Amino acid sequence: MHDIRDPEACQTMTEVRAGVDAVDRALVALLHRRFGYMDAASRIKPERDLVRDEDRKAQVIANAVAEAAKAGLPEAAIAEMWERLVEASIAYELEAFDRRR
Repeated sequence: MHDIRDPEACQTMTEVRAGVDAVDRALVALLHRRFGYMDAASRIKPERDLVRDEDRKAQVIANAVAEAAKAGLPEAAIAEMWERLVEASIAYELEAFDRRR
């Protein structure tokens, strides 16, 4: 296996691909943790109607866009990804809520 290099140090596509694959594994691990918080929310919220919170959704997306701006990432793309992430999280939380009841 190749050493994972910082993007600036990559000299070959093999190094780039190894880095991308490592980041993807880390992202999935972070998503696993994030969805764990959805499990916790489904356990804590007393009513199913409380799962969807449009104000909180907007705040989460705005936070991600602000972080993207600081990092020099494309804000529209991050907003689109977080829209999908939050909607997937809501769907997951609803399923988790229903399993607990």
